[in-house]
Amino acid sequence: MDKIILWLIAALLTVVCSTVQSQTLTSRVLDSVTQEPIPYATVQLNKKGVITNEEGRFSFLLDGTVSETDSLFISCIGYASIGKPLKEFSENVVYLSPKAIELNPVIVSNKNYSADEIIDLIEENLDKNYNTDLSQKRMFFRDSYFQNFNKTDYTFVKSTIKELNKKFLDSVLNTVPKKSSYYTEILCDLYGNTEEDNQKMDIIKASELYDKSKELDYEKLEEKFNEIIKSNIKRDSYFKIKSGLFGTKIKGEDFDEIFESDIDSTDQAALEKELEEKKKREIDRKANFAKYRKNSIVDMMNDLFYLDDSPLNFISKSRKYDYTLKEFTYMGEDAVYILGFSPKGSADYQGTLYVNSDDFAIVRLDYENVKSLKKFNLLGISMNQYLNKGKMIFAKSTNDKYDLRFLEQEEGTNVGIRRPLKIIEKNKHVKGRNKQNELFVKLDMGTIGTNKRELIVFDSKPISKSTYEAFKEKNDILPTYMPNYNPEFWQGYSIIEPNKAIREFTSEEEIAK
Repeated sequence: MDKIILWLIAALLTVVCSTVQSQTLTSRVLDSVTQEPIPYATVQLNKKGVITNEEGRFSFLLDGTVSETDSLFISCIGYASIGKPLKEFSENVVYLSPKAIELNPVIVSNKNYSADEIIDLIEENLDKNYNTDLSQKRMFFRDSYFQNFNKTDYTFVKSTIKELNKKFLDSVLNTVPKKSSYYTEILCDLYGNTEEDNQKMDIIKASELYDKSKELDYEKLEEKFNEIIKSNIKRDSYFKIKSGLFGTKIKGEDFDEIFESDIDSTDQAALEKELEEKKKREIDRKANFAKYRKNSIVDMMNDLFYLDDSPLNFISKSRKYDYTLKEFTYMGEDAVYILGFSPKGSADYQGTLYVNSDDFAIVRLDYENVKSLKKFNLLGISMNQYLNKGKMIFAKSTNDKYDLRFLEQEEGTNVGIRRPLKIIEKNKHVKGRNKQNELFVKLDMGTIGTNKRELIVFDSKPISKSTYEAFKEKNDILPTYMPNYNPEFWQGYSIIEPNKAIREFTSEEEIAK
């Protein structure tokens, strides 16, 4: 009987959990002909929307204001849009059909526009087409960072400190993960306008997904290094660090903390001071997390093509680009021109513009660099920013102006170091021998880092200056660490659906369990 009761309770809990989960509509959008996923499709319900990810997946939070008779609309460039009541979305796959081009009178009357004339009309209508006033935006931000050390070579030449030997240096290099990935996700409200200094952020929830076992343990390395310094270096010494033609001097007092004794556990004042410093570090960590992530989001939004200082200058400096009118299509029910652009000479980007034929607003753009944006190689240090691409999607708001709906950026950089490194201890108080100890190695190292950032704006509403000024940033949210992806963490919130790499991410410590 007890087992039956337990089984009934478990069954009841399952039903309850299913009911809770049903408040989030999750589905996948596919091409009805090819069965391939349709990325970056717009999914809209009651004037709020999400975007499908690169696998065509989306999830939509159904809050208490939503009824089963409310209609969900799904649209994408080149496809016939669909809209039907929520109660009719019974399958976890939605198919969109490619839409045949049927020229309506608007397109027919305007089809004689050249690509350059369309660009002129885009620029002429920029100010009236895009919202730039103060607003409150509910948004979800995902930052995916990948690092790959493709070379970690060095030549050990000399060391007069026996502990600073090749074995020690090899152990340091072995602690550096050859490949690593790191994901940060944030749900927040952003208050402000298009001015960089007028931005405030309120973090609602945040997570970090990475493998802690691949972190470089700086504390253990620091402890080991400090032991070596204490055992071998004189307190009144100074160091000369030479790499190539340049040298840097480090004075002995810079090592005072290393030579200080540990805190006496009976010294109450010292213990209280240490606790106070730890508390301050925690406060700083919270503030720095919020500040760094806000800066990342603001940096992304500073690239919006219609802003004066945007590096994406294919409208503001149109003379630097060639434009071609490719075709007409539809985005939902709106007729859209598709324009390609490429650099004439020294410009940086190529891509595609999707332009509303009625108001000449760019409703979507895809771009990528055609050459390295930053590149140098000097005295054995090289850097090459070889990748910079992205996309922007806009949607019309209630005031007939356009707001940002989705923003994606991907950057890639190669960094290399190939040069000698000498660390020389000197002490002028030691008779007959000015140079005390020396470490000499030749470095040959390289790393590739790629950064993909995604930003989706679920809702944007205008606010007054007094509302903006009254809002105070709290900076008291820290991200929740995840050793593997937890689909329940964001339950009850609208987000960008994770891709396969994120869903299947599992740290080595979790695999070992």
